[in-house]
Amino acid sequence: MRRKSFETLACPIARSLERVGEWWSILVLRDAFLGATRFEQFQKSLEIAPNMLARRLNALVEAGMLEKRRYSERPPRDEYLLTERGRDFRPVLWALLAWGNRQFAPGGPSVQIVDAETGVPADPVLMDAISLRPLEPPFFRTVPGPGASEGFRKRHGAFAGNSAPTSAKAARSAQRRLGDANV
Repeated sequence: MRRKSFETLACPIARSLERVGEWWSILVLRDAFLGATRFEQFQKSLEIAPNMLARRLNALVEAGMLEKRRYSERPPRDEYLLTERGRDFRPVLWALLAWGNRQFAPGGPSVQIVDAETGVPADPVLMDAISLRPLEPPFFRTVPGPGASEGFRKRHGAFAGNSAPTSAKAARSAQRRLGDANV
């Protein structure tokens, strides 16, 4: 049975899941960040059937997350390297790692993110680059963006229970709340 495609949905979360939503894909990316590049390395680490691994690698190449590059002609062998889009996925993996450590590691973390110089464990926080505040309610919320369809705007507003500031006055007020953060 073929699953539904999220390719054309307006939601960026759904479109992202189209590329990496299958759990093997995320684990392949995890191993790529750890340095795996060759089919055999991924297969040994993941203990995944070769046909399933081939499908996941091909899907990640098609999604622009990995680049397939030939490293041997005889026998023909390819390696899989993270692209810029793939490297941009690292914060997502680290957020999953931190969440998993907080929620599903009763015996303590099996993997931690640490400061590369000091070895001190890090605690990742998603921050706004402008105000440098953590992206947490009630200070931040999602609103439909300029590319949202009318249907998406209505659905988002129905779930969110509020809408974005639409007036210039509201925008200026939001800017004032940021204070000197933009300086």
